[in-house]
Amino acid sequence: RALIFPLLIRQGKPTPFFTFLLALLFCVYNGYLQGRSLTNYAKYHSGWLKDPRFITGLIGWLVGMAINIHSDHILRNLRKPGETGYKIPRGGMFEYVSGANFFGEILEWFGFALACCTIESLAFALCTLFILGSRAKQHHQ
Repeated sequence: RALIFPLLIRQGKPTPFFTFLLALLFCVYNGYLQGRSLTNYAKYHSGWLKDPRFITGLIGWLVGMAINIHSDHILRNLRKPGETGYKIPRGGMFEYVSGANFFGEILEWFGFALACCTIESLAFALCTLFILGSRAKQHHQ
């Protein structure tokens, strides 16, 4: 998502370089932390892929990703070219929550945490909840 979404969005407000740099550093460090945790420290039994925690987590991750992608599509197409101003998104999960894109991403990473069952994945899910939860609250207001 971090690589594809920026290529899909239309012209909008420019992102300050420092904000971009901090986001990039966070994503690189988190990717390293998750990868190292899963490849060097996590221990799974031979039937882990059939374990209810893994299956439920995988389903949560997939549903969260689908909600996130669909919500981003709705947001990208809110305005016609040249249009400005605030618009309230409609459709999909926006019918139930005002920050459907945030909800999808939070669900995605809690699903990942459940599928992995590592402290590092749980820490990332909690960070996602607190950061995106506060952004969702701001957007809702």
